[in-house]
Amino acid sequence: MSPSLDGAMEAFSPVLPLAVGFSGGADSTALLVACAKKWPGQVRAIHVHHGLQAAADHFEWHCRKVCAELGVALLVLHVNASAAPGESPEAAARAARYAAFARATESAAWPGGALEPIKTIALAQHADDQVETVLLALSRGAGLAGIAGMAALWQRDAITYARPLLAVSAAEIRRWLADRSIAFVEDPSNQDVRFTRNRIRHQLLPMLEATFPHFRQTFARSAAHAAQGSALLDELAQADLRVVGQPPRIAALQGLPHARQANALRYWLKNHHAVIPSAAQLQELLRQLDVCRTRGHRIHLRVGTGFVRRDGEKLAWYNL
Repeated sequence: MSPSLDGAMEAFSPVLPLAVGFSGGADSTALLVACAKKWPGQVRAIHVHHGLQAAADHFEWHCRKVCAELGVALLVLHVNASAAPGESPEAAARAARYAAFARATESAAWPGGALEPIKTIALAQHADDQVETVLLALSRGAGLAGIAGMAALWQRDAITYARPLLAVSAAEIRRWLADRSIAFVEDPSNQDVRFTRNRIRHQLLPMLEATFPHFRQTFARSAAHAAQGSALLDELAQADLRVVGQPPRIAALQGLPHARQANALRYWLKNHHAVIPSAAQLQELLRQLDVCRTRGHRIHLRVGTGFVRRDGEKLAWYNL
């Protein structure tokens, strides 16, 4: 049985003031109401208007109505969430949301201004979302970082983010809302099984529950183990990069075992250039690195939006 929403909220102790990412759906509605009742006067709401579907204006209207009833300040931010060529719609929408959240931490962005800067932003992903994320990562052959799923607490752009409902099931959240007769909006796109995440939600999760009734808790434990392993790999990469340099020296990299070369290169590209190489790209980079034994040998490989190239005795990444 998943933890109760009230139990999760008892354990949640953010630095205030707090903002809640508020879509108007069941999950964010429950989180906003629970936070507003626990910390009256210290909670605000951020609604990101993606403009991607006809119901978006209705979502905004509903969010304004709920926040007025709760006495919660609301900031509505309109964003362009259209995907660039080769970018997934989900990734584009996520990037637009985080850019909007970063703007929301500025006091001047809020109606009336002169508000104390936001210290924490809470998001309403829950246990079912975590299972979906882990299953998607497994289906794509992800490593430990992907299998770790979503973090309960993390920093991005100097903002603290929290997911206090990550252990609470979607069914428990809806029961909590029904017990209190709290209204919310339904996003029609959540029923569209053309999207892989929706097929997991509507077709696979019910089968998992029938076969493994405690799958949410066991998946959460596996994700936590993967997160711990991923953190250790990051520590090893940092130690290796202190030796081989940043940008890394080719000869020093070649002195590491292949697995540690891959780990260091992945960390360097992700944390210094915000690009994540595919498994095929990383394997090809290791191959080119292995045969780079002469002064004139060239390394040139497309990774993300740029290229990894040889620059003298070191590797470098250049954006397009």
